[in-house]
Amino acid sequence: MNHMQIVKMMLLQFSKTMSTMKSYRLSELSHAEVHGLKARPRVDFSSIFSTVKPIVDDAHCKGDAAVIDYTRKFDKVNLENIVELVSDLPDPELDPVVREAFDVAYSNIYAFHDAQKVPERTTENMRGVRCKRIARCITSVGLYVPGGTAVLPSTALMLSVPAQIAGCKTIVLATPPGRDGSICKEVLYCAKKAGVTHILKAGGAQAIAAMAWGTASCPKVEKIFGPGNQYVTAAKMILQNSESMVSIDMPAGPSEVLVIADKYAKPAHIAADLLSQAEHGPDSQVVLVIAGDGVDLCAIESEISKQCASLPRGEYASKALSHSFIVFAQDMFEAISFSNLYALEHLIINVKDAERWESLIENAGSVLLGQWSLESVGDYASGTNHVLPTYGYSRMYSGVSLDSFLKYITVQSLTEEGLRTLGPYVAKMAEVEGLDAHKRAVTLRLQDVEAALPIS
Repeated sequence: MNHMQIVKMMLLQFSKTMSTMKSYRLSELSHAEVHGLKARPRVDFSSIFSTVKPIVDDAHCKGDAAVIDYTRKFDKVNLENIVELVSDLPDPELDPVVREAFDVAYSNIYAFHDAQKVPERTTENMRGVRCKRIARCITSVGLYVPGGTAVLPSTALMLSVPAQIAGCKTIVLATPPGRDGSICKEVLYCAKKAGVTHILKAGGAQAIAAMAWGTASCPKVEKIFGPGNQYVTAAKMILQNSESMVSIDMPAGPSEVLVIADKYAKPAHIAADLLSQAEHGPDSQVVLVIAGDGVDLCAIESEISKQCASLPRGEYASKALSHSFIVFAQDMFEAISFSNLYALEHLIINVKDAERWESLIENAGSVLLGQWSLESVGDYASGTNHVLPTYGYSRMYSGVSLDSFLKYITVQSLTEEGLRTLGPYVAKMAEVEGLDAHKRAVTLRLQDVEAALPIS
């Protein structure tokens, strides 16, 4: 079989995949059927938990030795030490063009997250009663950068740059090692540039557990960030409810995109955006919402088939497309209403005058407006963060930001006059609630104030 025959076979296969994508016309569905579309492929976490829990427990009990054993078992890598101090590692040599690309991304990500700093502001709620909120960094954080089927130095930047700006003192980056036990040089370059202090050469549940509990060589962290597969997600969920006293950035599932397109969107652009999400993995979720009439669906399907056939990760993309779907909306109002219901990770609005619809968007991790705004730019270098809520969690979670690495402390200070004015109200509220000690703490001070007043 020659090369052309192979390509034709691939095109035929991908065309079959596209033809199996279900399509729905919203106007013809019942309320329950429309709501049914928002359901993601179910992940059976009960069975995953039973697999992950022993790994987490081993890492807690055996520390470094468990991480070394699981790295040998799962990654086929023999390690002598699992943690490297970034300050001890030489600067990696990168192709100048590659280095410049990461430098530009770093600069944009830094600028966007640095602009999120909020100046301290004191509010005098009533005379002599001043309140404010102060920001402090989370001292020690863990950043998970997946390996496996793709190297993700961009994730190293997305996580470490806001940690650097926040001033986190210990920044542990966990990433699976190469077959020779080495650290991906692009990941290392980004880590060094963005202030990472330690690199844990491990992936999977064992890496999450090592950071959560701490080991002889891996510092214990207070919050863990980053995307990962279902085993990594399960480990994060288990550990945030354990005695390890660790929090996580957000629940996460497979990566996803929803594209809203009208008749002005180019089929090639639509196809490329759908496939750029689908190639993440076979469990990625891809949804196309066609707004209004005049869209050439055949041209879009043809472009998807053609482009997918040329992708090195086309098999992943094809599998993702097989459980994805197309929605026909009567107009942009119906299209955005469905998008808000679906509450996706990435929303691409590839329509004419896309900016006019921004105010209607309620649920999304990240939004890209117009034909020149594509997910790839947001994933890498525009400056926004690509660690985002998936699986419908954008209804109540935000993506990673500077705030993710900060905690806020409220501060209040009262003058004598302030207590004299506010105190009686507080005492009365404490009396209503039956908390006499609270009331006494106020009244004792008010008595002192009265006693100190000059006798006229």
